[in-house]
Amino acid sequence: MTLRHVVMWRMASEDPSEREAHAAEAAARLLALEGVVPEIRSISAGPNVAYLDANWDLVLVADFEDVAALDAYQVHPAHQEVVAYVRSVVASRAAVDIEV
Repeated sequence: MTLRHVVMWRMASEDPSEREAHAAEAAARLLALEGVVPEIRSISAGPNVAYLDANWDLVLVADFEDVAALDAYQVHPAHQEVVAYVRSVVASRAAVDIEV
């Protein structure tokens, strides 16, 4: 089984330029986890580029072997550093985990 972890965030800032910068920085930090967190099979992340008023600002799509691997990722110290930054710039989060 492969577990796909999909997360979307809305940035907290009302300023479009700041919101874009925060989303880009968060995406860069998430992508930097590849090769650092061994449980990550694949990862992609990026700021939204279309329909800015309707869509979420940032998305993460990451694949893991199973729920245990996702759990290990969640508590990994490098991931926790990214979580701290993301929480400091977001207003809301939505997530779903599916089998692929």
